[in-house]
Amino acid sequence: MTARTSLTVVLAAGEGTRMRSSLPKVLHQIAGRSMLAHVLAATPHGGGNAVAVVVGPDHQKVIDEAKRVSPNAATFVQSERLGTAHALLAARQAIAKGADDLLIVFGDTPLIDESTFARLRAPLKDGAALTVLGFRAKDPTGYGRLLVQGNKLIAIREHGDASEAERKITLCNAGVMAMDGKSALKILDRIGNGNSKGEYYLTDAVSIVGELGRPAVVIETNEDEVRGINTKSQLAEAEQVMQDKLRKAALEAGVTMTAPETVFLAADTTFGRDVTIEPFVVFGPGVSVADGAVIHSFSNIVGAKIGKNASVGPYARLRPGTVLGDDTRIGNFVEVKAASIDKGAKANHLAYIGDSHVGESANIGAGTITCNYDGFDKHRTEIGAGAFIGTNSSLVAPVKIGKGAYIGSGSVVTRDVPDDALMVERSEAAVRPGWAKKFRDMKLLNRKPKA
Repeated sequence: MTARTSLTVVLAAGEGTRMRSSLPKVLHQIAGRSMLAHVLAATPHGGGNAVAVVVGPDHQKVIDEAKRVSPNAATFVQSERLGTAHALLAARQAIAKGADDLLIVFGDTPLIDESTFARLRAPLKDGAALTVLGFRAKDPTGYGRLLVQGNKLIAIREHGDASEAERKITLCNAGVMAMDGKSALKILDRIGNGNSKGEYYLTDAVSIVGELGRPAVVIETNEDEVRGINTKSQLAEAEQVMQDKLRKAALEAGVTMTAPETVFLAADTTFGRDVTIEPFVVFGPGVSVADGAVIHSFSNIVGAKIGKNASVGPYARLRPGTVLGDDTRIGNFVEVKAASIDKGAKANHLAYIGDSHVGESANIGAGTITCNYDGFDKHRTEIGAGAFIGTNSSLVAPVKIGKGAYIGSGSVVTRDVPDDALMVERSEAAVRPGWAKKFRDMKLLNRKPKA
């Protein structure tokens, strides 16, 4: 049997003025990923499934994000804001291709789960013309109510139009729908704008489906999954829900977290077996942590790969492009950026390693800095296997430290050092006996009495 095809239309045309931000609403991030990216990641992919994104005018950044996440997504512009059905019909060209199922979701519902789309599609396979996603609201004030008879949806009543009895209904409209793709345009083209705002509302599709003698049904989900986000407060609330979900998944996968509520994860953070994360650790996007690694408290990690049994922190910062080999040690107040550190190498405290390669079992002493930037360009530092970099050394890139080389403490290295060589660069010490006492006596003699 041929698999059913789907078209998911993501409505992302909202301005989000209540966010008090110049950034389009759907580009605000949750767990290191834009709201739009969360929604696109959940939509059906492959197997003849397609995605279209409807944006507002002058929202090139939203188009760019859609293409970044889903390169094959079609994008359409809703030039006028005349309601949800009007927004959907901006994608008429894509809808007209006649996918079996038409899925409709909003770009500001980042907690939607891919399994929900599968549940929405199931009734269509059994002959329903429309499936509406509902939820039981703790406080239904302001939400449209789903009016159901038996197992059929007969109407969506907006709060302002609802009777007292209808307002007691807690089953509310989430806005997410699935429609028979073959008859979608027929349904949508019959939606009028005879309401007080002169707009075209998707909710009218329920009555139209009934007029066509086709069934409409409801499936339910929890309120958290369909949270719409219009304010920074709601953004923060959704972040909390997402973090709780990610933490739970990490714990169930075997990660040890003594205080999970203090750990912040990105949507794409991955962990191996027997990983330990101490309190107050923040993971940004693009982080993978291999088996047995320990991330100590107050570390900040973005765009990094951490090898098996590695130790990071406390108070470490790993920036994008960091690759830590197995058994590496990155200690307190060490920053690593665009650098690979091979197996068994260590920088235990107070160091900066940028645009570098550190060989196996090398030791980076406290206070060591790779001077990678000359004010115009970045340059590379190569540190060979088994090299020892003494405390408070500055390695001025581009420079290469050979295998087994030894850099004396306090050195400024400006040229390559051969394998197994010692490099020391220091000014000759000058000691002047009695100078300090003479200096103090002079200062005290010249000091004026306080008034």
